[in-house]
Amino acid sequence: MAEILARRPHPAQGYRSCLGVWRLERHYGPARLEAACRRAQALAAFTYKRVQSILKNGLDQQPLPKPMPMVPLPSTHDHLRGTTYYPQEGDC
Repeated sequence: MAEILARRPHPAQGYRSCLGVWRLERHYGPARLEAACRRAQALAAFTYKRVQSILKNGLDQQPLPKPMPMVPLPSTHDHLRGTTYYPQEGDC
């Protein structure tokens, strides 16, 4: 709920979305709604429609996706050009 409110220019604009998410609890129950919100948070999907879709498709009952490992980029390789490659001012 905090993310929905924070992502709107004015928090009042997010109130209807938050109320919609809370209303989903009536149909799906608190446990499923909590699981759907955890999945939405993991996917950075902070909208009513995304939470509703997660519940509708039963994705809340699937294990959460594992985060992708961060692979550091190499600092040098054959295709990088240094500052000496480009002409400096006054070289032209």
